[in-house]
Amino acid sequence: MKRLIEGHKKFLAEIFPARKSHFHLLAERQAPEWLFITCADSRVLPDLILGTEPGDLFISRSIGNVVPITSHDVDGVTATIEYAVEVLKVRDAIVCGHSDCGALKAALDLKSLENLPKARRWLEQVEAAFAYRQPLNPADGESAELASLIRGNVVAQLKNLQAQAPVRHAMEEGRLTVHGWYYDILTGRIEEYDEGLKRFVALAERVQR
Repeated sequence: MKRLIEGHKKFLAEIFPARKSHFHLLAERQAPEWLFITCADSRVLPDLILGTEPGDLFISRSIGNVVPITSHDVDGVTATIEYAVEVLKVRDAIVCGHSDCGALKAALDLKSLENLPKARRWLEQVEAAFAYRQPLNPADGESAELASLIRGNVVAQLKNLQAQAPVRHAMEEGRLTVHGWYYDILTGRIEEYDEGLKRFVALAERVQR
């Protein structure tokens, strides 16, 4: 806790004063442009990776960057999606998976979740990843099999996102675009799933739309 307290003191002394006016605006309202659905993994820091500021991203985090499609349960992810699309009117929604994802490791070895019943039930929703797993990429080295499954999960959850009623309606109205990303922790690079090509391509090389 000492480290967190010292960090907060530094924020109050050095960061907040220089950006006081910005935070004052945020205290009254938020108007994020992007909904960012990603994993709870501590190594994924959206603002650091994307150079975004407070107020830019509306973020939903859960293990495995899962977007549930069941209609019987109430869950934080789909409630967040509904709010982002219907109230905040975000223009883009992004599902972002990442390398070395523990959730997908567990999907390959469900025995590891024997003592984690809630996590096991939640991760049943990544099973579709096996149907969408991507071709092995030699650049992923010994992690190629896992990486192909993680990318497959991005595709699976992207389809789940598109199936959400608010998302589907917003897309039909032309006010929302959805994206599937894969973030490589080792290289810092992001890949985006290209629906036309049916494969992931480097985000930094994408033509701006």
